[in-house]
Amino acid sequence: MRWLLVDGFNLVFRSHFAMERSNLRRQSDQFPTGALHGWIKALQDLRDAEKPDRCVVFFDLGGSDRHLAVLPEYKAQRDDTPPDIVLQLPEIKKLTALLGFAVVQERGVEADDLIATAVQRLSSAGDECIIVSADKDFGQCVGGKVLQLAPPPTANPAAGWRRLDAAGVEEKFGVPPTLIADYLALVGDTSDNIPGLKGVGPKTAVKWLQQYGGLEGVLAAAESIEPARFREQVKGEADRIRANLSLVRFRTDFAFEPGQPPAEDVKAVAAFLEAMEMHSTLRRYLGRHGLAPTAAQPAEVPVKPSAAPKPKPAPGPEQGELF
Repeated sequence: MRWLLVDGFNLVFRSHFAMERSNLRRQSDQFPTGALHGWIKALQDLRDAEKPDRCVVFFDLGGSDRHLAVLPEYKAQRDDTPPDIVLQLPEIKKLTALLGFAVVQERGVEADDLIATAVQRLSSAGDECIIVSADKDFGQCVGGKVLQLAPPPTANPAAGWRRLDAAGVEEKFGVPPTLIADYLALVGDTSDNIPGLKGVGPKTAVKWLQQYGGLEGVLAAAESIEPARFREQVKGEADRIRANLSLVRFRTDFAFEPGQPPAEDVKAVAAFLEAMEMHSTLRRYLGRHGLAPTAAQPAEVPVKPSAAPKPKPAPGPEQGELF
């Protein structure tokens, strides 16, 4: 069986920023719809291109308990989630289910760990897994029937999506998938606010890992490691770097019960798009399914940022729970 496993927030943010300049909104009340437009297009394009048997989208739901227990500053440097994403998130999840994608989330557990758990169980059973994410951490999951599908760089969208197998991961990082966690423990991960060894960049980390076979080998060689200026630091910060490893290495012992595959509800999706006044996307969606619009619909009109204030997020469990 072929599985498409989507890193939900990674793709939500890309959908939002790809459409942000258009400032698309529901005309009746100025509710933002830009991320929804990008989201449905991305999911449909991925399903068309990869032709999976099952599709699952994973979301974070609150902070990661295990990460915060080790590093209270985990992801603390990140900016607040844009209000337009907070507003659209419940609708994104609703649309995802209507499209026939299972939604998996667990309070206090990072989506990355849930994806890694799913990959471990599915690949062990002989299934093929395609992880959709730009997150470099997923390189440690790649190998055999597990691939990572990484989106093009924001600065160069024409580069297209990149499919990474084990050889592709090693070409990109200089180490095989089995050493990605060791590599990140040494260099750190600024996106997650995990500091590495000061002054140790990718080239030095790769050199050490190739020479000593892994993080423990590097730490054991602290007395003789080159360049010599790092010796005291490696000895003095060994415990912290081991803690880094526990942060960047996925846990795969969580529950994963995808249940029966949901069916795409074309009628309900059309009704959703109609209610959200996403008329151009509705026309394209109906066309994909050989259906004609019931009536002529106006195209979305972008709203100038100064023309309408952004509505405040409605109170609810989604607020403040993204990271």
